[in-house]
Amino acid sequence: MKQPITISAIHDAYRSGILTPHKLLHRCLQHAQADDNHAWISVLSPKQLDDYLQKLAGHSPDDLPLFGIPFAIKDNIDLADLPTTAACPNYAYQPLESAFVVQQLIAAGAIPLGKTNLDQFATGLVGVRSPYGACQNSFDPAYISGGSSAGSAVSVATGQVCFSLGTDTAGSGRVPASFNNLYGLKCTKGRVSCTGVVPACQSLDCVTIFTATAADAKAVWQVAGAFDPLDPFARAAVLAKAIPATFKFGVPAPEQLAFFADEAAEVLFWQSVETLTELGGEAVTINLEPFVQAAKLLYDGPYVAERLAAIKDFFRDDPTRCLPVIQTIVGGAEKRSAVEAYEALYALQRFKRVTDAELANVDFIVTPTAGTIYPIADVEADPIQLNSNLGYYTNFMNLLDYCAIAIPSGFRISGPKRGLPFGVTLFAPAFQDDALLAIADQWQRKLGLPLGATGQAFPADTPIVIQPMNGMINVVVCGAHLSGLPLNWQLIDRNAFLKQTTSTANAYRMYALAGGPPYRPGLIRDTDNGATITVEVWSVPAEHFGSFVAGIPAPLGIGKVQLHDGSWVSGFICEPYGLDGATEITQLGSWRAYLASK
Repeated sequence: MKQPITISAIHDAYRSGILTPHKLLHRCLQHAQADDNHAWISVLSPKQLDDYLQKLAGHSPDDLPLFGIPFAIKDNIDLADLPTTAACPNYAYQPLESAFVVQQLIAAGAIPLGKTNLDQFATGLVGVRSPYGACQNSFDPAYISGGSSAGSAVSVATGQVCFSLGTDTAGSGRVPASFNNLYGLKCTKGRVSCTGVVPACQSLDCVTIFTATAADAKAVWQVAGAFDPLDPFARAAVLAKAIPATFKFGVPAPEQLAFFADEAAEVLFWQSVETLTELGGEAVTINLEPFVQAAKLLYDGPYVAERLAAIKDFFRDDPTRCLPVIQTIVGGAEKRSAVEAYEALYALQRFKRVTDAELANVDFIVTPTAGTIYPIADVEADPIQLNSNLGYYTNFMNLLDYCAIAIPSGFRISGPKRGLPFGVTLFAPAFQDDALLAIADQWQRKLGLPLGATGQAFPADTPIVIQPMNGMINVVVCGAHLSGLPLNWQLIDRNAFLKQTTSTANAYRMYALAGGPPYRPGLIRDTDNGATITVEVWSVPAEHFGSFVAGIPAPLGIGKVQLHDGSWVSGFICEPYGLDGATEITQLGSWRAYLASK
């Protein structure tokens, strides 16, 4: 049997008794110890691993959403059991406790395996700027893995772990995903804590998630996104609009795209645009130029001074302890002035006004994640320019406060880079993370690409796991409580937020109930004659859930509703007697469609 590498597959194996956490995790540890891609800087000892496994006693996948799931941690994120090096041996220190996000994942049952390789001080998009060796691409060792979260991506792509943590300031959580056929979630700034993370640019840094499936990214994100009051840059979740079933997506004008002579990548990008249209999208040409101009502020302007601020004492004491390319980049900040910093801030605000206007015309924008990929030898010969090329589509993202997900879109079938993966990035305004994950899941189910570099087929029945965040209860709404409709205020006033727009299983009938206003639908389960109905999943603080339910009038109530992915979530259902005088509207597919028909 092939080793399961997705959360649902691992949990199924645990439940069936085919695997135990001890057997799987020790197998993963052996895999990591034998890794020859330079993916790891350090791994746990068998004894340390057993200490984590013992904490799972008395638990199961039914009460811990990440029960027994192996994961890797980029070595600029603290794990109490291992040193943090940031890929600089002279900088290494032993943390007294794990980073906040790591603590959340472990509390949810996930098991860390070790610390992964990176471009030194997370400065680079290539994965070769490390004294621990150039991290090799999981498909072809002659090519770069992408960086700076190099080892984090390769450890997932090769099946050594189920998911990993990286960081992203300028693309470090997206470029490695693209180069290794993975999903790379760069969430909204501040939504995942950076407490216990060695900063690169503290005002821009994001902790990222690498997975082989969109469903796994969703499951990890629901745990990792816990609010951290000790992180000065932390932001609580806020209500964001859902992406409708028929959506508009932005595509840069052809003359603004750069593929750096990689014709196979260009073909794959335009195929990706076509795939989005097949999923219900309408392509809208947008102006990429202001995004590109904003990106130049990151390295060609005074923002590079943030990288010096992060390690100034260490760097100024003896810069030769850093790699030469890092000395060049970080040392260049010494020439920057406070006046330049304010001028750049003003310029960025002007760019953001323009780019926000471009985004306002669409639900999200799609670009290549990177226009091309390079051999390791080429990057070592020209480290600055080739690294800059890779950031063409990524450097602006955190500066402009957008969220993004890198998604695999296929493999080159011709040219010298034949067989290497290519990916695109979807990005949207802040707090649209869940909406992008929903599109990514639809995308993966349509393309069905193999998982990472393992050759394992994508299991089409993989569910998106909608686990409530700590202190939150998920609830399915289908009528007047939908976003923008008359009773939605009852959720908003209780600090609830929209998690997902989705649909029920093919087993429900919907009726327009008698009476009103407010006018309300009734949802009835009918496995023989039912259909799929569009619904929303909202997350309600547990302390307010009781008062919300108490206000629901008969014949409606809260029961369990099955979604299209097979999961069951608390939601609105209707007692059969409530259908007296009601009109069936199942054929319209949603309450919004019914309102529009009136």
